Amino acid sequence: MRVYNFAAGPAALPEAVLARAASELVEYGQDGMSVMEMSHRSKMYLAIYEKVDASIRRVMNISDDYKVLYLQGGATLQFSAVPMNLLTPENPAADYAITGNFSKKAFQEAKKYGSPRIAATSQEQNFSRIPQQDELALDPKAAYFHYCMNNTVYGSVWNYIPETGDVPLVCDMSSCILSGPVDVSKFGVIYAGAQKNMGPSGLTVVIVRKDLLKGSQPFTPTVMDWKTLAEKDSMYNTPSCYGIYFLGLVLDWLEDLGGLEAMKAINDKKAAILYDALDASSMFKTMIEPAYRSIMNVTFRTGSEELDAKFVKEATAAGLVNLKGYRDLGGMRASIYNAVPYEGVVKLVEFIKKFEQENA
Repeated sequence: MRVYNFAAGPAALPEAVLARAASELVEYGQDGMSVMEMSHRSKMYLAIYEKVDASIRRVMNISDDYKVLYLQGGATLQFSAVPMNLLTPENPAADYAITGNFSKKAFQEAKKYGSPRIAATSQEQNFSRIPQQDELALDPKAAYFHYCMNNTVYGSVWNYIPETGDVPLVCDMSSCILSGPVDVSKFGVIYAGAQKNMGPSGLTVVIVRKDLLKGSQPFTPTVMDWKTLAEKDSMYNTPSCYGIYFLGLVLDWLEDLGGLEAMKAINDKKAAILYDALDASSMFKTMIEPAYRSIMNVTFRTGSEELDAKFVKEATAAGLVNLKGYRDLGGMRASIYNAVPYEGVVKLVEFIKKFEQENA
C-alpha cells in the first residue's frame, strides 16, 4: 500500500502520472522503445520535447519574449549560473534578499563572481517572516534582484512580487512552481529544480527573458552559458530526456485538473485544514508568522525534541512518512506539494489531533 509522502524533495509524484509513466516505460507509443533509450536528436524524441515546451508555455502563460531551458545540475547550479550570465566586469553588482537557507547559499555563490549585496534579510527573526517592499534597500543600478519565493526549509513564502523598477527580477521558484498562477512577465529569470512539483530529480527548468541572453562572463563553462544553451534548444549536450518527458506528463495532469487556478484552489484547501489544526492545538506551534506561511511547506514543533521524535516515529508507522524537519532546524515539516492528495492531509490532521490527545 502506498504511503502519504510529505518529503521536501524528491517529493511525492501524482499517482496517475506514475501509472501512465509505468505503462509507457518499456515502449513509448508505437516507437518500439522506451523514452530512456531514444536519441535526444531523433524525430521521435524531438516531438516529445516540442510538446513539453508548448505545454509549459500554455500552462504558465509564457510569452515568446522568453526562452525556456531544460537543464541539469538542480537549482543549486543556477546559484552560480545566475551571476555568471547576468553580471559583467562593468556591472558586478546584484541585490539579494536572504529569507532562508537556499537564498543564503545563492548569495554566497554570487560572491565568487561579483559584488552582490544584501538588500533585505529576515535572518535576525530566524526567517519567520518576509521583508516587505518598503524594507528592500534596492540599488537601481544592480544587474538583478534575486530572491527565493518559497522557503522550503523554514516554510515561508513571499506574499507579493517585489517591485524593482528596471532591475531584472530573478526568482528561485523551486518549491512553489506550478502550485498556482504566476505572472511570468514580471520576471527576468525564473528557475526551479523539478523534484518538488514538476517531476523526478535531475531536471532544472530556467525561464529567461530573451533580452537577458547576452552572453556570460568569460570564465563561464559552456554548459552554463544560457545564450549557448538557448541557441541549441537545451541540447548543447544530452539533456535530461526522461525528466523532460516526465514533466510533460505532469503538465498533462495539471491541465486535466483545470490548470493552475484549479491547482491553487486545491493547495489552499490542503494548507487551510492543516494550519487550522495546528492553530487550534495547545501542543504544536508553527514557526512562521501567519501572513508569510507557505502552502507548500508547513513547519511545526512541540517544543520538546523527544516528543517531536516520537511524533515522527509514530506518524511513519501510520503511513505518514518524511515528516522530520530539516536537519539544522528540527521539529516537523509537512511538504504538501501538488501531488500530495487532500486525503493525505486529512489523515495527517487526524493523526495530529490523536497524538495530542494521547500525549497531553
